Amino acid sequence: MSPINVLVDQCSGQWNRVLAINVSMRVAPGQLVAVIGEVGSGKSSLLSALLGEMHRLAGHCSVNSSVAYVPQVAWIQNSTLRANILFGRQFKRNFYNRVIRACALVLDLEILPAYDHTEIGEKGVNLSGGQKQRVSLARAVYSQADIFLLDDPLSAVDCHVGRQLFDDVIGPQGLLKHKVSYYGLTT
Repeated sequence: MSPINVLVDQCSGQWNRVLAINVSMRVAPGQLVAVIGEVGSGKSSLLSALLGEMHRLAGHCSVNSSVAYVPQVAWIQNSTLRANILFGRQFKRNFYNRVIRACALVLDLEILPAYDHTEIGEKGVNLSGGQKQRVSLARAVYSQADIFLLDDPLSAVDCHVGRQLFDDVIGPQGLLKHKVSYYGLTT
């Protein structure tokens, strides 16, 4: 039997008056869990519970390994694009290049004045919402965490880029294929 990395057992929680009631799931390494629902149906609240940010009213919720989180609204630091992806981790050229390709950032980097050494953010080049989201996803993937919590990461990209991100990162052949991935998707 595979080890359990995420365990939610009859968990009920409250987040700003939103109540998630009696949710249970067990997720092992290599599993992709997609939670699909309408806006306001509790997908982000479930992520908040997994991150320990929701007030738990009952039950048990545990995450037994390292976690990378990609929020719905991507954020970037006022620094170089590379620093935003590495986020303090050691630069490993081959893996970094794989992540850049998988996250569909190669063409974006080619138009930046200093490639990935271009400063972005308030004092640098502004990125579109889709570019920020792909940088956020690249940061998570580069972290090589065991568990990836992805809160509708494809909402800010067009359909062909979204397909590439699913195929090369999230899906069964992607970079996260041996990881636990929770993917919230709005219908």
